[in-house]
Amino acid sequence: MEKLIIIATIMTTLLSCSSQKKQADLIITNAKIYTVNNTFEVKESFAVKNGKFIAVGPTEEILETYVSDSLIDLKGKPVYPGFYDAHCHFHGYGMNLQKADLVGTKSFDEVVERVRQHAKSHPSEWVLGRGWDQNDWPVKEFPTKEKLDAAFPDKPVVLTRIDGHALIVNSEALERAGITTDSKVEGGKFIKKNGQLTGVLFDMAEEMVMDAIPEPDEKMNTMALLEAQKACFKVGLTTVDDAGLPMNIVMLIDKLQKAGTLKMHIYAMLSPTEENIEHFVKKGPYKTNHLNVRSIKLYADGALGSRGACLIHPYSDEPGNFGLLITSPEQLREVCALANQHNYQVNTHAIGDSANRLMLNMYAEFLKGENDKRWRIEHAQVVHQNDYSIYRQYAIVPSVQPTHATSDMYWADERLGKERLKYAYAYKALM
Repeated sequence: MEKLIIIATIMTTLLSCSSQKKQADLIITNAKIYTVNNTFEVKESFAVKNGKFIAVGPTEEILETYVSDSLIDLKGKPVYPGFYDAHCHFHGYGMNLQKADLVGTKSFDEVVERVRQHAKSHPSEWVLGRGWDQNDWPVKEFPTKEKLDAAFPDKPVVLTRIDGHALIVNSEALERAGITTDSKVEGGKFIKKNGQLTGVLFDMAEEMVMDAIPEPDEKMNTMALLEAQKACFKVGLTTVDDAGLPMNIVMLIDKLQKAGTLKMHIYAMLSPTEENIEHFVKKGPYKTNHLNVRSIKLYADGALGSRGACLIHPYSDEPGNFGLLITSPEQLREVCALANQHNYQVNTHAIGDSANRLMLNMYAEFLKGENDKRWRIEHAQVVHQNDYSIYRQYAIVPSVQPTHATSDMYWADERLGKERLKYAYAYKALM
């Protein structure tokens, strides 16, 4: 009888201690947790409740305070905060997963063969692909459409260069887009050879083809967002800045996030369309726990690889070509004024030193010295040595993507020359 009383007392004590512990959904122990707090502390354990950290500390302390049905011992493995991509095309990435992958192709013949195989496994009205780069080929010249015409005489083919600032399309795509040798567009180029279209289009000229492609429906857009999320989560990305979105995609993102199916945190840069301005900008910033809509994405120039970046002096490997402005200064200034009026950020793509100078001086007109508006220059690849101080003077954020330095390093000296290259990709000088 006495033994039963002792056992009962012990059980009561244990149950009492357990009941005093706080319930958590997940407990991680014996890990190497990089907190990235103010002192960059490294901790052992944490507890999670309702998708949020409720405690971080030593394993013993966490286990004394919390209890959970899900307890994982990581045995010294590292845990990092979710990674943040400050400039990407999240929805576009999801859509590209449905296209022919042309990254790493070593010749245009390989491009055509990959597209041919993709068309067999993914039958569709339009054949789409992305990722080719003529700088990776033995002959570093833009292709022409003849081989695409031979492979796809009756089906439109649209293949986007790796930077998104050039296309190679076949004759059927040109015909459906209504593009002829007489076609012209501000901020874009139609490349010709012997007076005939080669099928290569730059920047705003691309829009004529893109406008001819049927718009994906909500089902396809949803699939793209969820597939992009799956791929990003796999490598630890939990927050993305999506650079340039139409209203319907922002609304769909909001809908999926509120339904709990899209868990990615998204800072959405709006394309400067009339519907975006009316629905979002004029009503001020829009923010939820997962979505932040408070910026407008603009394009000043094109890309360096396709010689569309706007330079102060001509390209070293193409005398007479300064690149081009995609958007007129008047249009850029109009959107800047609107954003400033409604407390929106402006995030402008500017790669060449001329485009950077234009936008830096334009921003200065509105920012007028020190401020906390955090207007951004996206990429800031080639900046004139006299213009670095403008970034600091007006608290302009140089939103740089170091991957451009590694992708361009094989040919950037050819485009810019040795002297100008000193002030390209100079990210430390921008800090």
